[in-house]
Amino acid sequence: MKKKEATSVLLLFCVFALAQKPIFTTAKVKSATVYFNAAEISQTAAVTLPAGTTEIVIKNVAASLNESSIQIGAPSNVTVLSVQFTNNYISEYESDTRSPELKRVRDSISLVQKEILKVQNIINSETKTIELLDKNQQISGVNSGLNVTELIKMVDYYKNKQIEIANNINNLNEKEQKLNELLYKLQNKLQINEGKEEKTSSGKLIIQIMNTTAGVVPLDISYLTNDAAWVPFYDLRSDGVSSSINMMYKAQVIQNTGIDWKKVKLTLSSGLPNQNNQAPMLSSWFLRNYVPTNLGYNQKNRMNQLQSSSAAMRKTNDEVVEKATPVPSPVMTESSISNYTTVEENQLIVSFDIDIPYDILSNGKIHSVSLKEIKLPATYKYYAVPKAENEAFLLAEIADYSKYNLLRGEANIIFEGMYVGKTFIEPNQTSDTLNLSMGRDKKVSIKREKVADKSGTKFFSSKKEQVFTYDIIVRNNKKEIVELLLKDQYPLSTNKEIEVELLQSDSAKVNTETGILTWQFDLKPSETKKIRMSYKVRFPKDQSLNL
Repeated sequence: MKKKEATSVLLLFCVFALAQKPIFTTAKVKSATVYFNAAEISQTAAVTLPAGTTEIVIKNVAASLNESSIQIGAPSNVTVLSVQFTNNYISEYESDTRSPELKRVRDSISLVQKEILKVQNIINSETKTIELLDKNQQISGVNSGLNVTELIKMVDYYKNKQIEIANNINNLNEKEQKLNELLYKLQNKLQINEGKEEKTSSGKLIIQIMNTTAGVVPLDISYLTNDAAWVPFYDLRSDGVSSSINMMYKAQVIQNTGIDWKKVKLTLSSGLPNQNNQAPMLSSWFLRNYVPTNLGYNQKNRMNQLQSSSAAMRKTNDEVVEKATPVPSPVMTESSISNYTTVEENQLIVSFDIDIPYDILSNGKIHSVSLKEIKLPATYKYYAVPKAENEAFLLAEIADYSKYNLLRGEANIIFEGMYVGKTFIEPNQTSDTLNLSMGRDKKVSIKREKVADKSGTKFFSSKKEQVFTYDIIVRNNKKEIVELLLKDQYPLSTNKEIEVELLQSDSAKVNTETGILTWQFDLKPSETKKIRMSYKVRFPKDQSLNL
């Protein structure tokens, strides 16, 4: 009876001890919604649970995440009691997740390294033996008192022994060389196999679960991580000023979550989930005397940080961009990518749902993802501000551009089959027409020069008067008519002692509030046009102006 009771107690103790062991499972990435400054990752896992309360350790979640954003989906018979995130969970019960193939290669590398060490030790020993023989032979030859016959025998012995040892060293050197070659091959094989392995993260979720019924429990996991982001990017292609623009809408995606995203459903959103969503409020505004001071150390330090960040961002944008790998599916080309992308727009954000599963590795590199192709009807004109630059820029005007769901971003320009540089798309404006700069055209020549005999300075009793006259010369060296929008300016005064008068504008449209002069005209092939502008400034002669 006592034996049966002892057995029952031992069995209960074993069951209790077993129940306290954590159960491990590995999460797989199902989908990812990438925002401008974060990503929401959705993962799945399955675990076989007994009835009762169990601790589960879910491996392979992001190495850094927002704990307050963790959500666990489970069947109705399962209650999630607590969730905790960690990067440092170590347990004797955790199984080795390395593949058997990788383990065999690592074991082989270890054996070869040990064998190389043994060979090196033998070579070292044999080398020391030769050194010892050499020293002993010298001592024996001088102080031995041997006769000639005995001396010859001793010399033969040393000679044969040295030859034997030298041959051994040669053989050992050959063996070491072959072992090193084998080691090199194994290390290369290890790198190739590790490259094929899906990266796993050190991040883990420790979950306490109460389960009413034993069995397999599926879990849905989602959370936010700051280790991923995306920016819009565009390719603009045009065959000439009579053609539409073929725009390839792209995304540059970067993630360093510690998890390789394999065959994931990708969604790109313009939202900012970590943004402060508290609406601003105004308080009373009291005017006080302001005494300007030099920037303090903290302010200077902050400015330096901002400048460094900007430089880092520019460097990142200039790096080589990897093309994200779509998982093979029905035949797909860039021209048909639009068929696989759904655009959803609400009052706050634009989202791109991509139906093609993608592979995006956790390597901190920029991955290019194609979203959709858009044909943009465009009208072209040339634009020039010769006061700033003596070159004409080709502008493409896009009407009713809001329907294309464009976002701020850089664009590559390919005009008439040639890459001409980059531009920036800024759709957040009040104008109903979007101007895209398609690059410089050196076949439209522009020169702005001061007319010396129409410019000069006069002095009066208390005033100084200066006249400035400029000629702007434009020539069309192209074979087709060019429509040109030309701008210049004259200064404005907010001081009643400084008077400004526009003397000549050659039929320009004058904005008296900004001082900007605008000319718009057509130039025939090989036609040259000259425009003159002139203005006068009168001000106290004891003052200096930045004219």
